[in-house]
Amino acid sequence: MNISAQLTLEQQFKLQVLKEQVQDLSHEQAQEYLIEMFRQMMVKDNLVKHLLKNA
Repeated sequence: MNISAQLTLEQQFKLQVLKEQVQDLSHEQAQEYLIEMFRQMMVKDNLVKHLLKNA
């Protein structure tokens, strides 16, 4: 794995916290959470593309 694909220590900690938070979600809650996270990732991608295009 190249260095840019590795997580920082802070990111690893945040991931562990997230794992603990979602552990007790119902199937429906987990699906809703996943869809919302994916939506936010797409919004972030659009923002990065827009910023790069206008740089």
